Amino acid sequence: MLAILAAGSIFFPGLFLLSKQCLKTIPGLRWSEGDAVIVSARLVSSIQAVMASSAGYIIASSCEDIIEDQHWLTSSYIMFAVPYFVYDIYAMFMCYWYKLRVKGHEEASAAPQHMSSALTSYLRREFLMVLHHVVMVTVCFPVSVFWRQGKGDYFQGIMFMAELSTPSVCLGKILIQYKQQHTLLHKVNGALMLITFFICRVLLFPYLYYVYGRYASIPFHMVPLTVPWHCNLGAALLMAPQLYWFSLICRGALRLFMGTSRSQRPHPTAAAAKELQRDGNTLPQPANGYSTLPTEPELATH
Repeated sequence: MLAILAAGSIFFPGLFLLSKQCLKTIPGLRWSEGDAVIVSARLVSSIQAVMASSAGYIIASSCEDIIEDQHWLTSSYIMFAVPYFVYDIYAMFMCYWYKLRVKGHEEASAAPQHMSSALTSYLRREFLMVLHHVVMVTVCFPVSVFWRQGKGDYFQGIMFMAELSTPSVCLGKILIQYKQQHTLLHKVNGALMLITFFICRVLLFPYLYYVYGRYASIPFHMVPLTVPWHCNLGAALLMAPQLYWFSLICRGALRLFMGTSRSQRPHPTAAAAKELQRDGNTLPQPANGYSTLPTEPELATH
């Protein structure tokens, strides 16, 4: 068990460092440190999502009895993936740090100049995501490995498959970084992200309740009244941030497609732009892939 934990502790940070180094040194790329860090973090998140989803599918498809059947991959992958959430807190901070240092970014005027102030700003802005990761390590990990006592591997496998939405979220962030919001790829990816996030994360817990109700021959609406209270509490606490992040995705999708229709209108003349600047309303100035009016919010990848 400790060997699997150690393997995860080496694999995810090592993959991040390897990807960053390749992006910085491969001829024809030679990306800046900031770009390499941000893209490498998205790449690692996507790879972890594919691994988790694959493990989840194998586990869920092998369990005929959704309560009693067990699969060795369940506890093994949990142990392997726990270090990822610790690493990802660091990776998200590094992404945040380099974004603040980009000249022309929407927060550049208020960007903290020291690492300690940047860390405080990061924890304040990304509090929900950091809290999510901390809970995954300190609560979900011991519950999933020890408290379950080998029961419910099917449900654990289905929850692994929630990560199917992560690659589209990561691709959307990369496209925004390189100012590709106008492309067809960005629009198709946005629609895919909306659909996969809704199916894999918002409908996840209603589906689990439905499956258990069918297994126990209980009407769907009676399942919350039948299962232990702590199961309902855990499901509610895990589902709440998913609903919040899904609302951000919906708002981003609305801005994306509304922005597409507005982009067909005539643009202001240079004289009008100067007049706006004199009035104190400067036009957004994208720089190094970051726009002051992003079409998509920063979202969870997990």
